[in-house]
Amino acid sequence: MKTLLAGLTFLIALAAAAAPPPDLTALTAAVEPAALHSTVETLVSFGTRHTLSDTISDTRGIGAARRWVAKRFGEISRGCGNCLKIETPTRTFTGKRSPKGVDLVDVLAIQPGQGDANRVVIVSAHLDSRVSDVMDATSDAPGANDDGSGVAVVLETARLLSGQQLAATIVYAVLSGEEQGLYGGQLLAEIAAGKGWQVEAVLNNDIVGNSLGSDGVRDNTVMRVMSEATRSRETSGQGQWRRLHAGELDSPSRNLSRYLSQLAEQQLGHFHVRQIYRSDRDGRGGDQLPMQAAGFPAVRLTEGHENYQQQHQDLRTENGVVYGDLLQAMDFAYLAQVARLNIVALASMAAAPAPPNGVTVEGAVTPDTRLRWQPVAGAKAYRVQWRDTTAPQWQHSRVVAAPLSETLLRNTVVDDYFFGVAAIGDDGFESPAVFPGEIGTFSVPPLTPLEQKP
Repeated sequence: MKTLLAGLTFLIALAAAAAPPPDLTALTAAVEPAALHSTVETLVSFGTRHTLSDTISDTRGIGAARRWVAKRFGEISRGCGNCLKIETPTRTFTGKRSPKGVDLVDVLAIQPGQGDANRVVIVSAHLDSRVSDVMDATSDAPGANDDGSGVAVVLETARLLSGQQLAATIVYAVLSGEEQGLYGGQLLAEIAAGKGWQVEAVLNNDIVGNSLGSDGVRDNTVMRVMSEATRSRETSGQGQWRRLHAGELDSPSRNLSRYLSQLAEQQLGHFHVRQIYRSDRDGRGGDQLPMQAAGFPAVRLTEGHENYQQQHQDLRTENGVVYGDLLQAMDFAYLAQVARLNIVALASMAAAPAPPNGVTVEGAVTPDTRLRWQPVAGAKAYRVQWRDTTAPQWQHSRVVAAPLSETLLRNTVVDDYFFGVAAIGDDGFESPAVFPGEIGTFSVPPLTPLEQKP
C-alpha cells in the first residue's frame, strides 16, 4: 500500500509539473461582462450589505450576501474538481462605527499552489455597503460600484483561474467591515500572518466599475493603482539605509504597481495603469492599508474617474441629479477590463518564480555598477532593470542567465539610476522587480525585538 501511495503521489506531482502554463490571451478573452453584471445585480438585490445589517435573513442584509458569495465560490470549486478551499473566518470587532461590537466574517477561497504553496498572491474586495450615514444599517444601500464591482472581479477571477495549475497559491478574498473601520482587511492580515503565508502581492479592488466621473469625463481606458511609498513597517535602521541610498519610490508595493502597468501595456492594448504615488485617496482608506501595515506588498485598484454622487449617498434625486450607488450607472465593458488586468497579474505572478531576495548594489567611486542577489528556485534567468532617478518606469534592462546571480553594468554610474532585479521562469513568466536592500524585498522582514509583542 505504501508503494502504491508513493507512486500515486509521484504521478500527481509529475502531472502538476507538466501542466501547461497559463494562456493569458485565452484567459482575457474568456472574461464575460454579462457574468460581472449578474454578480453585481445579485449583490444589489440584497437591499443593503451594511456590516451591521441583518445576518439571519436569506434575502436581505450582509448575512445573506456573504452566504451567497460562499455558495458561488463553492460552485466555482466544483467546476474545477473541488480545487478551492472555502473558509469563513470570523472575529468580533468593536470600534467607533461598531460600538456594540460586530461578528465580522470574511469569505475566502484558497487555490493551493502546485509548486510553492506558501507563496501567496491575493485578490480582494469588500462586500459591505453604506449610505450617507455610516451607522444606517437598514436603508437600501445598493453598493453596486462600491464595492459590488470589486466583488464581481474577485469572483470572475476565481472562475477563470481556478482551473489553472500554478506554482503559487491564490487567495480570492471577499471582505466585510471596510466601511466600519477596515475590519475585513485587518482580519485577512491576521490570518495571513497566522498561517505563515509569504504574501507576495495583494490586489485590492475597490470602486472599479464606472467610467464616467463627477468631472463629466468618460474614460474607459485608465485604471488607477495606488501604492505606498516607504514600507509601513520600515524599521529605524531600514529608514536610515533608505535615506542614504534612496528607495522612497521603490517599496514592494510601488514596484508591484509598476508590474501591473507593464502587464497592462503588454497584454491589454488600450487599457492603461495610471500609477498614483499614495497609499489611497487623500483622507480615505481601503482594505489594502491593514495589509501594508502588516508588511505585505499591497495596492489599491480604483477607476480612473470617480463619480462622487454615487458614493456614500442616500438614494434620492435633487435638482435633477441622481444620487446613490446604482447598478445602471456602471460600465461593465470597463469592469471587464479591470478583471482582465487582475487575471493577467495574478496568473503571471503565480506562474513566475518568487521575487529575488538579498538584492544588493555596489558602485561607489567607480563608473560601473554591480548587482548581486540570492538564487531563486525555478528561475531560468533574471532581469536586471534600471531607470533614471526621476523616471516612473524601468527604462533599461539586461537578462542574466541562471545560475549566475550577479552582473556588472559597465559605464553605468550607480548615482544616476535606480535598480531592480526580477526572476524569470522556464515559461517566460516574470516576477515583479526588487529594489536593493531590505526596504525593497517582497519578503516580510522579521520583527525586531521592539516590535515583537510580549
